[in-house]
Amino acid sequence: MTTRPRISATSVTIMAPDPSLLGHFYARLLGAELVSDDGGWTQLRTDGLTISIEEERQWQRPVWPAMPGSHTSTQHLDLRVQDLAAAEEWAVSCGAVAAEFQPQEDVRVMFDPAGHPFCLFL
Repeated sequence: MTTRPRISATSVTIMAPDPSLLGHFYARLLGAELVSDDGGWTQLRTDGLTISIEEERQWQRPVWPAMPGSHTSTQHLDLRVQDLAAAEEWAVSCGAVAAEFQPQEDVRVMFDPAGHPFCLFL
């Protein structure tokens, strides 16, 4: 039997048409340190996760909730908050938009400036 080697998840990479714009959005939203921003690649560090944003010129905004025949999101960020209403208000002031459909009372589905969904949750 093979012993599992140490493997740690440390970061996530998001594709976007404007990495700098999205990097500055998430840095402000999360109070994160922007550590790299060269136009095609932006990276920021939060307390527990590094978020990298890579330029994708063919980026298409996903449709959420998913609909047959549409471009759908394959992943999203989950962000724990202490005050859902205050966090939603802050996210909107940073440039996010609340999704029209909200599936749960203790979660707010939001869209970042590139259209990626993310969830604020208690």
